[in-house]
Amino acid sequence: MERDFGEIVREHQSMVYSIALRFVRNPEAAEEMAQEVFLHLYRNLANIESDIHLTQWLRRVAVHRAIDETRRRKVRPRVGLEDAPEPSSPAEESDPLLSGILDRLVRSLPERSRAIVVMRYQEDLDPTEIARTLNMPVGTVKSHLHRTLGLLREKLAGTGRGAIKAGKSSSPQLRCASEDLGGAMKGVCE
Repeated sequence: MERDFGEIVREHQSMVYSIALRFVRNPEAAEEMAQEVFLHLYRNLANIESDIHLTQWLRRVAVHRAIDETRRRKVRPRVGLEDAPEPSSPAEESDPLLSGILDRLVRSLPERSRAIVVMRYQEDLDPTEIARTLNMPVGTVKSHLHRTLGLLREKLAGTGRGAIKAGKSSSPQLRCASEDLGGAMKGVCE
């Protein structure tokens, strides 16, 4: 594959950064991780056979690096001043479920399940592409998705959002988010 490395980076940097940011929740760490992924790509560029192989390779390496970083952070958590809560009152959120609860629930998932959910619903990959990226059978990916969505539903019910889960919220955004979660998180509402 003959392409300019800078062009490859420009084309794929948002995908790699996005995957990293979803895992580590820290822009600086995500940027550093993306740089590591592209450095690894530069060293292995001769092994890349096609554009499709390149995209799959980058996703696989980004997910594995993100999982490794998540495990490292569990061993030695890093807390900076920017992560400390402000003593002032929290800002009003117009849609707390979409902006916070679901995000926290996804972050609490085991690494493999989180990787599959991020690839499916953030990167919009189908189960076949996820299976290829993570070197696992398609049935296993579908099984993980099914179990993980069930787990997310249980956790959502445990947050005291039973009315939301049942679709009884007065807020159309919250009702939509609940339907979205129940409908395999695809965009069913506008």
